[in-house]
Amino acid sequence: MTGKEAMDSAFLFSMSKAFCSPLAVFIQIQGCAICLLLALGWACAAYVRNREIKRIKDSMRAGNSFSFLCHDITELEHSYQTNLPRVTVVMPLKGFGEHNLHNWRSQVTSLYGGPLEFLFVVDSTEDPAYYAVSSLISDFKDSIDARIVVAGLSTTCSQKIHNQLIGVEQMHKESKYVLFLDDDARLHPGSIGALTAEMEKNPEIFIQTGYPLDLPSGSLGSYCIYEYHMPCSMGFATGGKTFFLWGGCMMMHADDFRYDRCGVVSGLRDGGYSDDMTLAALAGAHKRLITSPPVAVFPHPLSSDLSFSRYWNYLRKQTFVLESYTSKVNWIMNRALFSSHCYLSWGFVVPYLMAMTHVAAALQIYIQGYAREETTFVSNGLLLVTCLAACTFIELFSMWNLTRIEVQLCNMLSPEAPRLSLATYNWVLVFIAMLVDNFLYPISAFRSHFSQSINWSGIRYHLKDGKISKIERSTGPKYTDLAWKKLYGKKGAPPKTSFLGALLRSLEQWRQPKKFDG
Repeated sequence: MTGKEAMDSAFLFSMSKAFCSPLAVFIQIQGCAICLLLALGWACAAYVRNREIKRIKDSMRAGNSFSFLCHDITELEHSYQTNLPRVTVVMPLKGFGEHNLHNWRSQVTSLYGGPLEFLFVVDSTEDPAYYAVSSLISDFKDSIDARIVVAGLSTTCSQKIHNQLIGVEQMHKESKYVLFLDDDARLHPGSIGALTAEMEKNPEIFIQTGYPLDLPSGSLGSYCIYEYHMPCSMGFATGGKTFFLWGGCMMMHADDFRYDRCGVVSGLRDGGYSDDMTLAALAGAHKRLITSPPVAVFPHPLSSDLSFSRYWNYLRKQTFVLESYTSKVNWIMNRALFSSHCYLSWGFVVPYLMAMTHVAAALQIYIQGYAREETTFVSNGLLLVTCLAACTFIELFSMWNLTRIEVQLCNMLSPEAPRLSLATYNWVLVFIAMLVDNFLYPISAFRSHFSQSINWSGIRYHLKDGKISKIERSTGPKYTDLAWKKLYGKKGAPPKTSFLGALLRSLEQWRQPKKFDG
């Protein structure tokens, strides 16, 4: 053995021995506990979704061939359909991407039997979405009630919120409910009917919401986004009351906006950055009910060329929402979420780094032929590695099972759509994405905390006291991060940027947080 090899072996052994100390053992056991808690949460979510699958199957066996629309077939009778309330669907748009047209078609071809209008809201006619939607509306001609609303530029809130509020101002005066949808929400034929039925059943509901089922495109960046969303999905698979809210699907009472109940209009308009975080905070402050029906899970195909740098930019926007707040209580809750998420993220990653050290030390012992009594600490390390591996397998199995059930539910709710399949999921990449995403989350969160500004689709928002205080617009970027949607009329080449480059630039901006990188 050379001197260098001996030093390497000694370093590995010392590290492995250190990782068997009481504190290190606690950290590794904590990692196992995090895996098992995630597995339990996904198992509960799978139970709720699977219960809905069984209900649909039972209804079909009872002779209801339209159980994907409603459980009681009498609800499809003309006398029932004519009494359904009017619903206005507001879709704030920005740019045009590869999946948008398919998503919009799934929204406007809803089989809801009541009066239904669609308002596509853009900031200007120069947005590529304007011409794409115009073409879509002309294809359907008089078969749907749809129009485009030009909202203009926001000055006191995010552009998305501005578009939503302008859409609400333009909705039909007899609309009872308003449904906000993102352009990446791919609805089922009965989604609007199911949401409306729940609102009619329980007038105390303040907001109804759902959650996307990510369909990774194959890149590591897309799997990181899938992994980022999966822990949140258990909060939406309750089959009823929840504290979580997804801005991509929110149904509310139209009168709440007409009369600014609970401050929904003023809370969003006066410095609002995130629609869902603001409305969730208002619901909590006024003790109002948020629900998520078990059928509200929507396929979300990710961009086919979703790069790592675009994932990083998306993560930055997600962590930035914790910097916005509406009250002192909301600030405290966001700080608690910030701290716990950062702690749990690195608490999840560190045990795997320790496990790699234990395995490397064990391999060195096997290769060099050390005496067993000299390396008893390695056996203890390998025991911890075995426990972590078993917990990781249970966690991945639970994630796979929930995804399998949600894929099956989506296929049943959209029987006319192309079948979704688990065959496209790469579970090795899922595991790698779990490590990468949890490692990067605290970095992104701290970057957001110290910068207090974010670039969202070419618009830089600056926060002060949790609200937007300044808005700066630039001509770039030409594409959005997640869906790679074209933002401007003129064609631009996608930036050839590596993830490392994006991360380094973000770290440089961290040192100069007030600088605008137009």
